[in-house]
Amino acid sequence: MLREACADLAGKKALVVGRSNIVGKPVAQLLLQSDCTVTIAHSRTRDLAEECRAADIVVAAIGQPEFVKGDWIKPGTIVIDVGINRVEDVANPGKTKLVGDVEFAVAAERAAAITPVPGGVGPMTIACLLQNTVQAAETKLSA
Repeated sequence: MLREACADLAGKKALVVGRSNIVGKPVAQLLLQSDCTVTIAHSRTRDLAEECRAADIVVAAIGQPEFVKGDWIKPGTIVIDVGINRVEDVANPGKTKLVGDVEFAVAAERAAAITPVPGGVGPMTIACLLQNTVQAAETKLSA
């Protein structure tokens, strides 16, 4: 997804907000392999807003609804929102809705590209898992 939004990642300043072993650290490693300059931040990072404003790429994987505020996003930034959080839907009392880790509406006005929640990273993850399953089955059958 990121390569579609930015073909050349080399030299870009990437901020990964979240340090989990499942998403944060592996994404940071992948960004490093693409020659990005990577910072890993978390909920206790001092002046997280300034870290976001300095980044060309923000990957939000902190697990807190709309934790990354839209006005923290520098114009032209690419935002990958990995979060999936269920919150009360104030427009529909008694119902819930899914939101990401980024305040989408404001961030979308500033970002060059942003993944929505739902409908962004989740379907891509499923597509990749299916592709890997088919590849594994083909390998098994040809062996």
